[in-house]
Amino acid sequence: MIPFAQQVERSEQELPLLLAKICHVFCFVVFILAFALVSVNLLLPGHFPRELAIGSEGFLLCFAAATTLCALSRHLPAQNVLLAASVIGLIGAIATYVGLKTSVPFGPFLFSLDMKPRISGLPWFVPIVWVVAVLNSRGVARLGLRPWRKTRNYGWWVIGLTIVLCMMLDLGWEVFIGPINHYVLWSQTKFPLSWHGVPFSNFLGWILTLLLIMAFCTPALINKRHTRSIPDYHPLIVWLLLNLVCLIGAAESHLWSAVAVTAACCVIASVFAIRGARW
Repeated sequence: MIPFAQQVERSEQELPLLLAKICHVFCFVVFILAFALVSVNLLLPGHFPRELAIGSEGFLLCFAAATTLCALSRHLPAQNVLLAASVIGLIGAIATYVGLKTSVPFGPFLFSLDMKPRISGLPWFVPIVWVVAVLNSRGVARLGLRPWRKTRNYGWWVIGLTIVLCMMLDLGWEVFIGPINHYVLWSQTKFPLSWHGVPFSNFLGWILTLLLIMAFCTPALINKRHTRSIPDYHPLIVWLLLNLVCLIGAAESHLWSAVAVTAACCVIASVFAIRGARW
C-alpha cells in the first residue's frame, strides 16, 4: 500500500502535466481549425473581407504559439518554457524594432498600416513569430537528430539545424507577408539580388538574430530530467502546416519559384525528421 501522503504528493506532481496535456489538445485542435479557415481564405481570394483574412491569420499565429508552448510543457518545467519564450520574443522584438528604425540588420522595410495594434511602431505579432519559428524549428531539429542525441556535439548540431530550419521557414514567410499580402513593404537596396523583392540582407539579419537568441534561450530548453526519449511529431506538424499556408498563398499568386522552394523545404525537413524519429 502506498501511504496517503505519498499519493497526495504524486497527485500534486502529476496535476501540472495533466493540465499541460489538456491545454495542448485544446490549443492544437483550435490551431487546426484556424489553419483550415486561413486555407479557405487563401483558396477563395476576394470572397472574404481583408479584415477577416488578417484576423484569421493572427488567430492561427496565436494558437500556433499556444499549442507549441503547451506541447513543450509536457517535457520541460513550465517556468523554463515561459522563460525561453520570453527571451526569444524579447530578443526578436528588439532586433525587429532596431531594424525598423535603422534598417540594420534586415534592410529597409516598413509594416503596412493594416498591422495593428502596435507598440512603438512594432506590430503585436512580431514576438510571437520569433517564438513559433524558433521553438518548432528546434523541435524538428531534435526529432531528426535523435540517433545522435548522446554524441558530444549534439547540442551544437541542434543549434545549427534550428537556425537552418528557421531560415527554411522564413523563405516562405517572407513571400507570404511581402509580395502576397503586403504586410511588410521592402525598399530597394544597393545589392541587386533579392528573393521576390525581399533583400538578402533580411536573411543575414535573421541568422545573426537567431544566433543571439539560441545563445540565451538554449540553457532554459535543456531537459535535465533523466526520462526516456519519445519521438514528438508535434513541432514537425506545426512547422509543416505553417509552411503549407505559405505554399498555398504562393500558388494562388502564381509565384511558382516560391512554391517549389517551400515544397522542397517541406520534403527535406519531413524526410530528415521522420528518419531520425524512427531510428
